Amino acid sequence: MLKSVSSGFGYLALAGLCAEQALAAGKSALAPKVPHFAARAKRVIFLCMRGGPSHVDTFDHKPKLTTDNGQPGRSRNRFRANVKLLGSPWEFKRHGQNGLWISELFPHVAKHADNLCLLNGMHTDLPAHAQAFVKMHTGNSQFVRPSLGAWTLYGLGTQNKNLPGFITLAPQVGFGGAQNYGSSFLPAIYQAASIGRDGQVQNIANRRLTRERQRIQLDLVQGLNAEQLKADEVNPAVEGVIESFELAFRMQSEVPALMDLDKEPAALRESYGIGNRATDNFGRQCLLARRLAEAGVRFIELNAGNWDHHRNLRTTLERSCAATDQPIAALLADLAARDMLKDTLVMWGGEFGRTPHAQNADGRDHNNKGYTMWMAGGGVKGGHTHGATDDYGYEAVDGKTHIHDWHATILHLLGLNHKNLTFNYAGRDFRLTDVHGNVAKEILV
Repeated sequence: MLKSVSSGFGYLALAGLCAEQALAAGKSALAPKVPHFAARAKRVIFLCMRGGPSHVDTFDHKPKLTTDNGQPGRSRNRFRANVKLLGSPWEFKRHGQNGLWISELFPHVAKHADNLCLLNGMHTDLPAHAQAFVKMHTGNSQFVRPSLGAWTLYGLGTQNKNLPGFITLAPQVGFGGAQNYGSSFLPAIYQAASIGRDGQVQNIANRRLTRERQRIQLDLVQGLNAEQLKADEVNPAVEGVIESFELAFRMQSEVPALMDLDKEPAALRESYGIGNRATDNFGRQCLLARRLAEAGVRFIELNAGNWDHHRNLRTTLERSCAATDQPIAALLADLAARDMLKDTLVMWGGEFGRTPHAQNADGRDHNNKGYTMWMAGGGVKGGHTHGATDDYGYEAVDGKTHIHDWHATILHLLGLNHKNLTFNYAGRDFRLTDVHGNVAKEILV
């Protein structure tokens, strides 16, 4: 179901106050905008793995951890003084021309090693899911702030006037919920539109009125709104309603066909894992993400949960990887085949990683001090590993990349200077990275 994330009403219901700057200029708040400098990426697809994937079992090879399996480890919790190191049960091999270390858990993604840029020096502030998840999305875990997608849309506008510029697929209801996809003090038109797990768009067609009669009805409502705007001279709320109503009307002509995955060749759908019980859900998200990106949506977030593996690591982590590996590889291949990967920034990761020591004998605890995320396409170096954790994977020790640095780098790839992308609220200029953040220039092409 497509709906405004921060409301419980229909799709894009009253979704927005337009930016006063745009109103003054007589332009739509969603109109394409010129970036600060030449952009390497035109759009973003964020593969969000909620729960904290274990970096030491996926993309951060730790041979010493394997050698010292069962030896005493260390824990931040003084009540777990007798923790033991847990070597990865899975084999790592080198892949691609530059020999990236990738676990056997991702055999399909490994075939695209030459496109991957592994960020093995990631770290964030807190090892708590809700706070880290919100921080990953908004840059702040203490206050409600605009999301990364909202900042992107605010800075660049949309490329298709008939579609929302920011869409989240199968959004997570926990860990901050709508806050992760909201616009906060930015105009509400920049928040995400959400599509549920079934990929179906409801309430997009009016069964009572023909399109012509809808236009008559809408013209009447818009006329009343225009009279109110004329009387007020400046009223961002009314202008926002006018714009969101028009967008919702235009969406009727494009969205139904866009969401119809059956229009894709059977072989392509099969390559995404659609039809296979294990991969169907995320496969549909990935294929829909490609279609949305191709149609001009600026920021697309996909969601796969259940990466919180405190126990039964061998079974549950393997299941999570198997559900996403083939679809992600198919997405990368599909984008490349359409010559879109070069200007589409694909990102993978969760709110933090996992500990090298065992929990409950066969699981791993939260670890915010060191973990892995990766990027592909969109102007980053392929076949490249940036940063490193210590010999056991406890914490980042080289090429350290804080979540603020990650945000700054994403905006930079989109042609936006994170220090200059600001919005004045309550007498202060706010930005996604607050007063922090450095672009990881080492990963740029």
